[in-house]
Amino acid sequence: MPVVQASELTDFAAQLLHAGGFTPREASQTAELLVWANLRGADSHGVLRIPRYVEMVESGVIRAGQEPRLVREFGATCVYDYGKAPGAVAMGHASAKAGGLARAFGIGWCGARAISHAGAIGFFTSQLAERGLVGIAMAASRPLMSYHGARGEALSTNPLSIAVPRPGGAAPMVLDMSTAAVALGKIMAAKDTGKPIPKGWAVDANGVETEDPNAVAAILPMAGPKGSGLSLMIEILSSVLVGNAVIGPVLRGEKKGGFNGLAMALDPAAFGDASVFTSSAEELADAIHALEPAAGVDAVMLPGERGNQTARERDAAGIPLPSGTAKNLIETAQKLGVGLPAFLR
Repeated sequence: MPVVQASELTDFAAQLLHAGGFTPREASQTAELLVWANLRGADSHGVLRIPRYVEMVESGVIRAGQEPRLVREFGATCVYDYGKAPGAVAMGHASAKAGGLARAFGIGWCGARAISHAGAIGFFTSQLAERGLVGIAMAASRPLMSYHGARGEALSTNPLSIAVPRPGGAAPMVLDMSTAAVALGKIMAAKDTGKPIPKGWAVDANGVETEDPNAVAAILPMAGPKGSGLSLMIEILSSVLVGNAVIGPVLRGEKKGGFNGLAMALDPAAFGDASVFTSSAEELADAIHALEPAAGVDAVMLPGERGNQTARERDAAGIPLPSGTAKNLIETAQKLGVGLPAFLR
């Protein structure tokens, strides 16, 4: 299994994306997002996505070089159409807009219409939290997951992220979760590593739970009706509200899919003393840390802390690339005429 430093992997990822049709700026921003996920151990949302992103450019699902188009702005809210721009670029722009509105109004809401795959959306909420804002992000896409009580794919694995700033420059508290039992990327990662998936993640074409990642026909929702209900509401807030519904038209056979996003920001100063908010949140964090660990658990951790720990370790020791991911990157580089870096030769 190759091990690579984050900077080398970012450079190579940007080269592949640029050769695959992204503009230099889009390639750089997307590579930064992908490697951020790899650093934190979220390999399902890391560079293993690059071959698929290149295919999405070739098929028109991603369109490079698009400029954001303002659809509507009303007080603390706005909607932009991104013309299927790379998700990292579109959501980065939407998050910045939401942050600016939050500074002006206390809250900012930016609907991101017609984007492409948004990746690890905790990246965007973390950036807002590092600016002292509470960041909230959601993303919606085509059916990948079953609806509780129904057969086949009906909803997407729509993710939700909330990030809260912490005092003293500490890394934000970041929740980043899928509404499915597992993100699709983890099944992709299992295919790359040749490992089985746990029961409870997905079902095959017959609706039977499977441990074979290659036999997956639909992902199961997280916590049954809770996961499918939350995914449905994210589709309404991210897609239906901005006039670009995805799930309904797909289920009616009117279109194949699409992607939308939502970025929100809250300025704690709009609700009271911002320093009191962060200190109170830190007191809560301390109380959670002080809980007695259950049997077999080393420490009680806050949302995002495991990723932070992995990032420190991988920043020092390098990022391990599963053999399947390395193989796919090599094949993509050869297809695009990009020279292989030393860690893949």
